[in-house]
Amino acid sequence: MEVVTNPTVNVRLTSTLSSFEVQRRFNRGISIAELKAKLEMVVGTSASTMDLELFSVTDKFLQKMDDNDALLGSYAVDDDSRIHVTDRSGGKLGEFDDVSKVEKFEISHEAYEKRTDSARSFMKKHRVGHFNEEEMAKKKAEQAARQEEQKAAADAISVGSRCKVQVPGQPTKLGTVMYVGTTDFKPGYWVGVKYDEPLGKHNGIVEGKQYFECEDKYGGFVKPLNVTVGDFPEEDYGLDEM
Repeated sequence: MEVVTNPTVNVRLTSTLSSFEVQRRFNRGISIAELKAKLEMVVGTSASTMDLELFSVTDKFLQKMDDNDALLGSYAVDDDSRIHVTDRSGGKLGEFDDVSKVEKFEISHEAYEKRTDSARSFMKKHRVGHFNEEEMAKKKAEQAARQEEQKAAADAISVGSRCKVQVPGQPTKLGTVMYVGTTDFKPGYWVGVKYDEPLGKHNGIVEGKQYFECEDKYGGFVKPLNVTVGDFPEEDYGLDEM
């Protein structure tokens, strides 16, 4: 009978520097010295100050892994075994968990502006985002044009007019115009509508300010270009029929 051993093993890692447990997969053919080098990026301490201990899948201590020349596969390491790293440099538990203790790199706005290897320098060079003056000017012009179009549409709408509201992706609604103008909750021009049916979102009050009065769920605000004023009589839903 031939016994086939998986060339890699998945182990759990713990250390005296952290309360967290992580999992990593290693090749059984690496030496303990090579394993320690790989663990430097995981636990945050130098390989020269590491002591390794091997625990079973049930967290029973098995042995120390103190032979740097031995292969990982020469130890009784199975999938889900645990390797515990003890740091002999004097580090404390949680030392690397609190980022407020990490010294931060700071640079002035003027110094950062002069750097040629920064993200800002790259964006300027390649005219990305708001550093593309032509694109930004085009967007501002389009926004101004839309604003003027909305204003012109708003000027043609009068309070008290019957209207039809058509918002893309929503059913057509009939109602009465109750408010036309600017608002505090969003920029631009808006039309407040009292719908014939409870298809709205409020009672004319938005963020504590009353723009018009209506029953709850009958009120809504839409952009002027979504409103058509005309002869739209209120539909008879047969509520008076017996």
